[in-house]
Amino acid sequence: MVGNNDNSPPIRDAVPVIELVDLCKSYLLGEIEVPILHGIDLNVKKGEFVAIMGPSGSGKSTLMNMIGCLDRPTSGSVRLMGKDTATISDNELAELRGFEIGFVFQNFNLVPRLTTLQNVELPTYANKKAGIDARKKAKELVELVGLTDRINYKPSEMSGGQQQRIAIARALINAPSLILADEPTGNLDSKTSEDIMGIFSELHGKGSTIVMITHDPDLAEYADRVVYLKDGVIGNN
Repeated sequence: MVGNNDNSPPIRDAVPVIELVDLCKSYLLGEIEVPILHGIDLNVKKGEFVAIMGPSGSGKSTLMNMIGCLDRPTSGSVRLMGKDTATISDNELAELRGFEIGFVFQNFNLVPRLTTLQNVELPTYANKKAGIDARKKAKELVELVGLTDRINYKPSEMSGGQQQRIAIARALINAPSLILADEPTGNLDSKTSEDIMGIFSELHGKGSTIVMITHDPDLAEYADRVVYLKDGVIGNN
Protein backbone atom coordinates (compact mmCIF):
# COMPACT_ATOMS: atom_id res chain seq x y z
CA MET A 1 0.00 0.00 0.00
CA VAL A 2 1.41 3.38 -1.01
CA GLY A 3 2.36 5.52 1.95
CA ASN A 4 3.35 2.81 4.43
CA ASN A 5 6.93 3.22 5.54
CA ASP A 6 8.18 0.36 7.67
CA ASN A 7 11.01 2.54 8.97
CA SER A 8 8.69 5.31 10.15
CA PRO A 9 8.76 6.19 13.85
CA PRO A 10 5.57 5.64 15.86
CA ILE A 11 3.11 8.52 16.08
CA ARG A 12 4.18 10.59 19.10
CA ASP A 13 0.75 11.19 20.63
CA ALA A 14 -2.93 11.38 19.75
CA VAL A 15 -3.30 15.17 19.80
CA PRO A 16 -4.19 16.37 16.29
CA VAL A 17 -2.00 19.10 14.89
CA ILE A 18 -4.58 19.55 12.11
CA GLU A 19 -8.33 19.03 12.40
CA LEU A 20 -10.47 19.74 9.33
CA VAL A 21 -14.21 19.27 9.76
CA ASP A 22 -16.65 19.46 6.81
CA LEU A 23 -14.29 21.93 5.12
CA CYS A 24 -15.69 23.63 2.01
CA LYS A 25 -14.14 26.30 -0.18
CA SER A 26 -15.62 28.15 -3.14
CA TYR A 27 -14.39 31.09 -5.19
CA LEU A 28 -16.41 33.70 -7.06
CA LEU A 29 -15.69 33.88 -10.77
CA GLY A 30 -17.60 36.99 -11.72
CA GLU A 31 -21.08 36.23 -10.44
CA ILE A 32 -20.58 32.47 -10.53
CA GLU A 33 -19.61 30.56 -7.40
CA VAL A 34 -17.08 27.84 -8.22
CA PRO A 35 -16.79 25.12 -5.54
CA ILE A 36 -13.29 23.69 -5.02
CA LEU A 37 -13.41 21.68 -1.78
CA HIS A 38 -16.46 19.68 -0.72
CA GLY A 39 -16.79 18.63 2.92
CA ILE A 40 -13.20 17.65 3.71
CA ASP A 41 -12.66 15.80 7.00
CA LEU A 42 -9.02 15.20 7.91
CA ASN A 43 -6.94 14.82 11.07
CA VAL A 44 -3.15 14.85 11.18
CA LYS A 45 -1.51 13.81 14.43
CA LYS A 46 1.70 15.11 15.94
CA GLY A 47 4.73 13.43 14.39
CA GLU A 48 2.84 12.17 11.35
CA PHE A 49 4.07 12.50 7.75
CA VAL A 50 1.11 12.81 5.36
CA ALA A 51 1.30 13.06 1.58
CA ILE A 52 -1.59 14.61 -0.36
CA MET A 53 -1.94 13.36 -3.92
CA GLY A 54 -4.41 14.04 -6.72
CA PRO A 55 -4.70 15.15 -10.34
CA SER A 56 -4.29 18.75 -11.42
CA GLY A 57 -7.35 20.75 -10.39
CA SER A 58 -8.31 18.37 -7.60
CA GLY A 59 -8.00 21.08 -4.93
CA LYS A 60 -4.61 20.14 -3.43
CA SER A 61 -3.19 23.67 -3.39
CA THR A 62 -6.47 25.11 -2.10
CA LEU A 63 -6.42 22.57 0.71
CA MET A 64 -2.83 23.48 1.52
CA ASN A 65 -3.79 27.16 1.63
CA MET A 66 -6.56 26.37 4.11
CA ILE A 67 -4.22 24.39 6.36
CA GLY A 68 -1.54 27.07 6.13
CA CYS A 69 -3.91 29.91 7.07
CA LEU A 70 -3.25 31.60 3.73
CA ASP A 71 -6.98 31.61 3.01
CA ARG A 72 -10.17 31.06 4.97
CA PRO A 73 -12.79 28.37 4.30
CA THR A 74 -16.23 29.15 2.94
CA SER A 75 -17.68 26.82 5.56
CA GLY A 76 -16.53 24.12 7.94
CA SER A 77 -13.64 24.48 10.35
CA VAL A 78 -9.85 24.42 10.42
CA ARG A 79 -8.25 23.81 13.80
CA LEU A 80 -4.48 23.99 14.14
CA MET A 81 -2.80 22.99 17.38
CA GLY A 82 -6.27 23.08 18.95
CA LYS A 83 -7.07 26.64 17.78
CA ASP A 84 -10.07 27.34 15.56
CA THR A 85 -8.70 29.62 12.83
CA ALA A 86 -12.16 31.14 12.26
CA THR A 87 -12.48 32.50 15.79
CA ILE A 88 -9.03 33.99 16.43
CA SER A 89 -8.02 37.54 15.51
CA ASP A 90 -5.98 38.45 12.45
CA ASN A 91 -2.98 39.12 14.70
CA GLU A 92 -3.34 35.71 16.35
CA LEU A 93 -3.70 34.12 12.92
CA ALA A 94 -0.52 35.82 11.70
CA GLU A 95 1.29 34.68 14.84
CA LEU A 96 0.07 31.11 14.35
CA ARG A 97 1.24 31.17 10.74
CA GLY A 98 4.59 32.73 11.61
CA PHE A 99 5.45 30.65 14.67
CA GLU A 100 3.81 27.29 14.17
CA ILE A 101 3.94 26.65 10.41
CA GLY A 102 7.02 26.26 8.22
CA PHE A 103 6.40 26.56 4.47
CA VAL A 104 8.45 24.89 1.72
CA PHE A 105 7.44 25.83 -1.83
CA GLN A 106 8.17 24.32 -5.24
CA ASN A 107 9.75 27.57 -6.47
CA PHE A 108 11.85 28.08 -3.32
CA ASN A 109 10.71 31.74 -2.86
CA LEU A 110 14.13 32.92 -1.72
CA VAL A 111 15.09 36.60 -1.69
CA PRO A 112 17.70 37.01 -4.48
CA ARG A 113 19.73 39.75 -2.78
CA LEU A 114 20.08 37.90 0.52
CA THR A 115 22.71 35.31 1.39
CA THR A 116 21.96 31.76 2.49
CA LEU A 117 22.23 32.75 6.15
CA GLN A 118 20.04 35.82 5.69
CA ASN A 119 17.37 33.87 3.80
CA VAL A 120 17.22 31.30 6.59
CA GLU A 121 16.93 34.06 9.21
CA LEU A 122 14.28 35.96 7.24
CA PRO A 123 11.12 34.69 9.02
CA THR A 124 12.51 35.87 12.36
CA TYR A 125 12.61 39.48 11.17
CA ALA A 126 8.84 39.72 11.64
CA ASN A 127 8.16 36.84 14.04
CA LYS A 128 10.62 35.24 16.41
CA LYS A 129 9.84 32.80 19.18
CA ALA A 130 11.08 33.73 22.62
CA GLY A 131 14.39 32.13 23.49
CA ILE A 132 15.56 31.60 19.90
CA ASP A 133 18.92 33.09 18.96
CA ALA A 134 18.15 33.60 15.28
CA ARG A 135 21.74 33.86 14.04
CA LYS A 136 22.91 30.82 15.99
CA LYS A 137 19.83 28.81 14.98
CA ALA A 138 20.22 29.77 11.33
CA LYS A 139 23.85 28.60 11.30
CA GLU A 140 22.82 25.30 12.88
CA LEU A 141 20.12 24.80 10.23
CA VAL A 142 22.48 25.66 7.38
CA GLU A 143 24.78 22.96 8.74
CA LEU A 144 21.84 20.55 9.05
CA VAL A 145 21.04 20.86 5.33
CA GLY A 146 24.70 20.57 4.37
CA LEU A 147 25.37 24.09 3.12
CA THR A 148 27.90 25.50 5.57
CA ASP A 149 30.31 26.07 2.69
CA ARG A 150 27.61 28.13 0.91
CA ILE A 151 26.54 30.21 3.90
CA ASN A 152 27.46 33.54 2.28
CA TYR A 153 26.32 32.66 -1.25
CA LYS A 154 23.26 34.19 -2.89
CA PRO A 155 20.55 32.05 -4.53
CA SER A 156 21.75 32.78 -8.07
CA GLU A 157 25.09 31.23 -7.16
CA MET A 158 23.56 27.88 -6.20
CA SER A 159 21.76 24.96 -7.82
CA GLY A 160 18.04 24.28 -7.49
CA GLY A 161 18.69 21.53 -4.97
CA GLN A 162 20.82 23.82 -2.84
CA GLN A 163 18.16 26.52 -2.97
CA GLN A 164 15.53 24.05 -1.81
CA ARG A 165 17.79 23.05 1.08
CA ILE A 166 17.89 26.72 2.08
CA ALA A 167 14.09 26.86 1.86
CA ILE A 168 13.81 23.85 4.19
CA ALA A 169 16.22 25.44 6.68
CA ARG A 170 14.20 28.68 6.53
CA ALA A 171 11.00 26.73 7.25
CA LEU A 172 12.56 25.39 10.45
CA ILE A 173 13.95 28.63 11.90
CA ASN A 174 11.05 29.22 14.32
CA ALA A 175 10.86 25.56 15.38
CA PRO A 176 7.35 25.16 13.89
CA SER A 177 4.84 22.55 14.98
CA LEU A 178 4.00 21.80 11.34
CA ILE A 179 5.92 21.75 8.04
CA LEU A 180 3.86 22.27 4.87
CA ALA A 181 5.62 21.32 1.64
CA ASP A 182 3.95 22.08 -1.70
CA GLU A 183 5.58 19.97 -4.46
CA PRO A 184 9.00 20.52 -2.83
CA THR A 185 10.84 18.50 -5.51
CA GLY A 186 8.77 19.61 -8.49
CA ASN A 187 11.62 21.58 -10.11
CA LEU A 188 14.41 19.13 -9.24
CA ASP A 189 15.97 16.12 -10.95
CA SER A 190 15.43 12.63 -9.54
CA LYS A 191 18.76 12.39 -7.69
CA THR A 192 18.33 15.81 -6.06
CA SER A 193 14.71 14.93 -5.23
CA GLU A 194 15.94 11.87 -3.34
CA ASP A 195 18.38 14.04 -1.41
CA ILE A 196 15.64 16.49 -0.45
CA MET A 197 13.31 13.68 0.60
CA GLY A 198 16.15 12.31 2.70
CA ILE A 199 16.13 15.59 4.64
CA PHE A 200 12.37 15.36 5.15
CA SER A 201 12.75 11.77 6.35
CA GLU A 202 15.41 12.87 8.82
CA LEU A 203 13.14 15.64 10.12
CA HIS A 204 10.26 13.20 10.40
CA GLY A 205 12.48 10.82 12.32
CA LYS A 206 13.21 13.62 14.79
CA GLY A 207 9.49 14.20 15.38
CA SER A 208 8.45 16.83 12.84
CA THR A 209 4.86 16.82 11.60
CA ILE A 210 4.90 17.10 7.80
CA VAL A 211 2.16 17.52 5.21
CA MET A 212 3.39 17.34 1.62
CA ILE A 213 1.67 17.79 -1.71
CA THR A 214 3.19 15.61 -4.41
CA HIS A 215 2.21 14.13 -7.76
CA ASP A 216 4.92 11.46 -7.52
CA PRO A 217 3.91 8.12 -5.93
CA ASP A 218 7.58 7.27 -5.33
CA LEU A 219 7.94 10.34 -3.12
CA ALA A 220 4.66 9.56 -1.37
CA GLU A 221 6.28 6.31 -0.22
CA TYR A 222 8.25 8.37 2.29
CA ALA A 223 5.02 9.28 4.11
CA ASP A 224 3.19 7.38 6.84
CA ARG A 225 -0.11 7.97 5.08
CA VAL A 226 -1.34 9.11 1.67
CA VAL A 227 -4.51 11.17 1.25
CA TYR A 228 -6.00 11.07 -2.24
CA LEU A 229 -7.91 14.14 -3.38
CA LYS A 230 -10.12 14.13 -6.49
CA ASP A 231 -12.70 16.73 -7.52
CA GLY A 232 -12.41 18.36 -4.12
CA VAL A 233 -13.18 15.29 -2.03
CA ILE A 234 -11.04 12.71 -0.27
CA GLY A 235 -11.39 9.23 -1.68
CA ASN A 236 -9.55 6.13 -2.78
CA ASN A 237 -6.82 6.18 -5.39
